[in-house]
Amino acid sequence: MKKDINRIKAVLAEQNQTGKWLAEQLGKDRSTVSKWCSNTIQPSLETIDQIAELLHVNRQTLLMPSFHKDKVTIQQ
Repeated sequence: MKKDINRIKAVLAEQNQTGKWLAEQLGKDRSTVSKWCSNTIQPSLETIDQIAELLHVNRQTLLMPSFHKDKVTIQQ
């Protein structure tokens, strides 16, 4: 079972932006950004912060919450 860790793809869609745009802004390869969007690999927290700044959201918006014993925590 694949576990989604980030919401990069969803936030890009909400803001009418593309993975290609994000790759260009970050100076990254489009295939790397595509892997982030499909949760195949995860960007570093430093990169998450850069993405958050570009999209004008906070880091938590880009990360999926993990529910444990009725508490919400952010996976890092």
